[in-house]
Amino acid sequence: MVDLVVKNKIKEVLPKEIRISSDLADALNKKIEIIIKEAAERAKANKRTTILPQDI
Repeated sequence: MVDLVVKNKIKEVLPKEIRISSDLADALNKKIEIIIKEAAERAKANKRTTILPQDI
């Protein structure tokens, strides 16, 4: 699995009082990988080799 999420950046979007678990980045990586693969399939179904925002 490729690291698509930068662990240090996750905290930047959260309020300071919110903590994150050590396995959150791995869970986000898995979710993002699924989203990208589904977008690729949609692009292929539309006879494109480029994933566009609307494929997500």
